[in-house]
Amino acid sequence: MNGHDILTGKGSLTQARQEIQRLADQLYRERVLAARQMPPEEKLLAGEELFDYACSITLAGIRNQFPGASEEECLRMLEERLELRERMEKRE
Repeated sequence: MNGHDILTGKGSLTQARQEIQRLADQLYRERVLAARQMPPEEKLLAGEELFDYACSITLAGIRNQFPGASEEECLRMLEERLELRERMEKRE
């Protein structure tokens, strides 16, 4: 099974899931290998970029969940979610 078969609906759902998992595993391995080659300064910057990206995805979800919320309200909800995450990490 290949990507074309997945898009055209040929093959089973199980085969599609296995192919997606194989591709995800391959991408993960590539990212780990690339990260191992990064100097510490780049890793720090990558961490900041990843955090910013995660915040933008979370904000998009908040906007979708609360379409009438103002930008200020959305940012406040993001801050509340980040604070909740921090409290949950302290409990572990």
